[in-house]
Amino acid sequence: MDSEDPSSLGFLTKEEAEAKLPRPTRVKTKTPAPIQITAEQILREARERQQAEIRSPKQMITDSAELSDYRLRKRKKFEYLIRRVRWKMSVWIKYAQWEESQKDFNRAR
Repeated sequence: MDSEDPSSLGFLTKEEAEAKLPRPTRVKTKTPAPIQITAEQILREARERQQAEIRSPKQMITDSAELSDYRLRKRKKFEYLIRRVRWKMSVWIKYAQWEESQKDFNRAR
């Protein structure tokens, strides 16, 4: 067993263990470009080329049935979040604030 070389046992040899780095590229011309671009210009151009964020339209509630459906959906969403992360106080606070905004103070507790 002692006569076996390390590579046959699954160990890396010294040459294999050395990290092979890519060769550095050579710079051909070291003169500055005729037009210099700042990082601010690059960021501004990138921001201009980004597509506008798509937002869902504001929901207009017209009758009490739609309002009760909306409230039910929001409550189910909050209850689901509380079930998942009940230790996170911010979820509880947001739920209570939403109930206050709906003027349902008994539920806001």
